[in-house]
Amino acid sequence: MRARTFLAICALLVAPAALCLGVIAVTAGHLSLVALALLPALALAMVLARLWVHAVDTLPTSRVGGSLAWLGLHELARANALMGQHLDATSEELRQAQRSSVALLDMVPEPIILLDGARAPLYASTPARLLLGAELPALLRQPSLAAALDQSRATGTRAFADLRLTVPVARELRASVIPLLQPPPDGPHYLIALLDRSAEQALARMRADFVANASHELRTPLAALIGFIETLRGPAANDPDAQTQFLAIMAEQAARMARLIDDLLSLSRLEMNEHVPPTDAIALGPLLDRAAGGFAPRLAQRDITLVRALPLDLPSLIADADQLTQVAQNLLENAVKYGRANGTIRLTLRLAPENAGWPAWPGLVASVADDGIGIPAEHLPRLAERFYRVDSGRSRAVGGTGLGLAIVKHITNRHRGELRIESVEGEGTTVSVWLPLKIPPAIGVPDGLTNVTKVS
Repeated sequence: MRARTFLAICALLVAPAALCLGVIAVTAGHLSLVALALLPALALAMVLARLWVHAVDTLPTSRVGGSLAWLGLHELARANALMGQHLDATSEELRQAQRSSVALLDMVPEPIILLDGARAPLYASTPARLLLGAELPALLRQPSLAAALDQSRATGTRAFADLRLTVPVARELRASVIPLLQPPPDGPHYLIALLDRSAEQALARMRADFVANASHELRTPLAALIGFIETLRGPAANDPDAQTQFLAIMAEQAARMARLIDDLLSLSRLEMNEHVPPTDAIALGPLLDRAAGGFAPRLAQRDITLVRALPLDLPSLIADADQLTQVAQNLLENAVKYGRANGTIRLTLRLAPENAGWPAWPGLVASVADDGIGIPAEHLPRLAERFYRVDSGRSRAVGGTGLGLAIVKHITNRHRGELRIESVEGEGTTVSVWLPLKIPPAIGVPDGLTNVTKVS
């Protein structure tokens, strides 16, 4: 019965299609085309009939008297509706399978990227998007990765590539390229697993830099301490006044060494984690206000007025509260040290103005401005270099380590922000830090190239 029903439906579907195509063929004067015209119509009819029969067979037999021989138009329409529901269910199952695949890949801690046969990105896992941000196209253009893709496709085995990205921060990556066997035409052909070696490389550089910097910067205070100790043992052994004076200087030099070591360690930690963006939401205005409150005694010593403009209605941002507190303290400390006695320091926070040279992404700008002697223009580009000083003698005299702005720069880089220093000799210096409200979006896969991540 099922076979006869199937053939009957085929006949019903073939008849009108064949009639139309036959008329067209005869009218055109090509009788031989009639037979050819029947083939696609027959194939289409068989497919539709099979789907309909499957849906109709699922009907309760009581509705049709246990037989399909007297199937009416009403039941045929109902069968068609059931077939549509079956197809919808199948499509939903496919979408669910895609969502499950995405969730599974996102659970893998290593960043994963899938490429199609033309080596265009089809999918980037969440760890990959967080790691690369908008730099995925730059990564895919690297010659070493292209060579690894060629090798993996030629040999059918895994290939490796060492990659380096320099923006927004320097990153060292190890790519493992795996060719997928018998890939579908429009599906993934390559799987790329990334290993972020930035921390490993930064640790190696940190060790070398720490030894070099520490040995260089600690030499001066250590030499002073050794000299004073020898003096106290010799000529000043029985001179209480000289002992008091020298001990005070020794305490100052020891404190300077402690500050230097603290700054070196802080800078080393920052360099290790600079490639990892922060994740906490904070209100920057109250944070800056608290940081400024700790400078009241030092401001009073130099009779400096601190003017604060920190609106409370500004949006929060994604940041590391401890590190931004350190930024505020370093900038305020520089302003107090190098600003004019009896002068004014302005601490401001505002939404980044348009057409002011800041990035287009929404952000806040925090600024510390003093009315001191200013900085010559030729020094401005190098101020954020470690141990760079405009006036080495004056910097050491006021207790500077030469690392304050370097620390500010690295913290700003970790927040994907921007540091700007403006100064006019005789008028003062303004240091501004632009910070995005959110870490700029990680667009790992360009629009129009994904068939996985945008499944709804």
